[in-house]
Amino acid sequence: MIYTTEVQHMCPVAKGAYHGPAPIPEEGKWVQAKQISDISGFTHGVGWCAPQQGACKLTLNVKEGIIEEALIETLGCSGMTHSAAMASEILIGKTLLEALNTDLVCDAINTAMRELFLQIVYGRTQSAFSENGLAVGASLEDLGKGLRSQVGTMFATKEKGPRYLEMAEGYCTRIALNSNDEIIGYEFINLGKMMDFIKKGDDANVAIEKAKGHYGQFDNAVKYIDPRHE
Repeated sequence: MIYTTEVQHMCPVAKGAYHGPAPIPEEGKWVQAKQISDISGFTHGVGWCAPQQGACKLTLNVKEGIIEEALIETLGCSGMTHSAAMASEILIGKTLLEALNTDLVCDAINTAMRELFLQIVYGRTQSAFSENGLAVGASLEDLGKGLRSQVGTMFATKEKGPRYLEMAEGYCTRIALNSNDEIIGYEFINLGKMMDFIKKGDDANVAIEKAKGHYGQFDNAVKYIDPRHE
């Protein structure tokens, strides 16, 4: 340790009482976090890349400073999915500090990691007041039975109006209109269920029909249109 001449010639003054850092809520406990192994929590965060062409929702489950579980969901440019694949291998088993200073390939994922770090070390996690936190694997519950991200994709023009392309329930195949050409419902294919039916041996056309559903006043429509081709 090198001290400047000015500091070397100062007279020592005793430091007052030390009370430690302010406690933060972690998994149902109040913790004075002094090192990375003191940190636990389950939380989500969103990041974006510099040109804002894509975003990443990152979910981490941290136990005693170690990332035990990671869910990486991306939306936007095509390269993000490959970056997410690499990040899923990179993140698990690292400490929070290691992950913060690791290149997660896609800048949106890096930014999401930064935002999660801030939440976690300031005690703003989803599991802050949940005793013992959430079990490893909890992030899969966000995806539902089909193990697919909840995606909404809509397109609209002033000239032709809105088109529902994908909802949380699945891929939209038809939208239902009333007599005023207003949307009153939609038909969808749950792609997760469809793939499960195919894997069990169903013909693809049969699987599509079994995986279809509809929402709203679909049965009362005056007409139906294909949102992608009409």
